[in-house]
Amino acid sequence: MPRRSFCVDLTSRAPYQIAPFAPVSRISDFITAMADRRYSDEEIAAIFQRAAESPEPQGTSIQSASGEGMTLAELQDIGREVGISPEAIDTAAKSLDLRPRAGTRKFLGLTLGVERMIDLERRLTEDEWERLVVELREVFGARGTVSSSGSFRQWTNGNLQALLEPTQNGQRLRLRTTKGSFPTAMAGGGMMLFAGIFTAISTGLAGHFAGAAAIDAAIFSAVGAGIMGSAALRLPSWARLRGQQMEAITTRLALETGADVPEDKGST
Repeated sequence: MPRRSFCVDLTSRAPYQIAPFAPVSRISDFITAMADRRYSDEEIAAIFQRAAESPEPQGTSIQSASGEGMTLAELQDIGREVGISPEAIDTAAKSLDLRPRAGTRKFLGLTLGVERMIDLERRLTEDEWERLVVELREVFGARGTVSSSGSFRQWTNGNLQALLEPTQNGQRLRLRTTKGSFPTAMAGGGMMLFAGIFTAISTGLAGHFAGAAAIDAAIFSAVGAGIMGSAALRLPSWARLRGQQMEAITTRLALETGADVPEDKGST
């Protein structure tokens, strides 16, 4: 679908009063509450981007008068004006309240592992599980392997895992992965950097730090630092992409089956 840009003039609309809203986790609880909820300008932008299936926030300019928020019905009215169905707006708004619990694994302050987890209010059928596997293969571009043990099911492709676990009321979907190549790159780059420094020190102490020895030390150090720097620079974008992919999958299942967001116990 081509990207859409929105610019709706809301200055003529009457100002709104912010209504109290208590966050809730079950779909059956918050469907009614959503009717009176007022969404902030940031939430409004996110809703229209999701409803239009546009991954980029650029070009979207929809703000409530005086920044006091808008209700779902008002957003649906605006959606009609710009060619977005009320159903698409409703689904996008619900997805804001069904964000899965996010977990991360850090290494030297960088995100090395990404995890998303959400509780489903019922068990997936065999067909739903198979469609989930197909979606995982398409999204992550990997065939992976499927296995099961009793009521536990999983799809794995190296460090990338999708685990479906039983709970008291349904099932828990856990998506997680780690950047396995990062420690290897850091170790390899660190060894080359150390080799360059060691060469410089040893030849310098021996009084031979010149010519070929200096060039060797510089090459080892530059290559080692380059490997480490490249790996570190690519890691944030990788973690962000994996998080977005996992969030899209878990949110879709939550909307289809109903879900609880597990209590956030902090990142690992």
